[in-house]
Amino acid sequence: MSYRWRHLLNQLPIAFGMRSDRRLKTTRLKHAQFVSYLEDSGFRTHNVDHHERSLRRRRVVKTFLLVATAFGAAWVIMESARAVVLF
Repeated sequence: MSYRWRHLLNQLPIAFGMRSDRRLKTTRLKHAQFVSYLEDSGFRTHNVDHHERSLRRRRVVKTFLLVATAFGAAWVIMESARAVVLF
């Protein structure tokens, strides 16, 4: 099986066999118990949730781009409608 087909099948939202539900978002912090253990033990307390912060930033940027694209599309449609009305 080619890499592309395997990658496509692994990205499907349905679970196949022993595949973990990595896309389930049960908490804002992905591994809350593990992070709490690390904080209690004093292991890198200053940078424990760096990965979660980067994921949150990506999600915010993605949402912003989606809203900006929708706004741009709506603006083009409105301007096109105005141009059609004028002619």
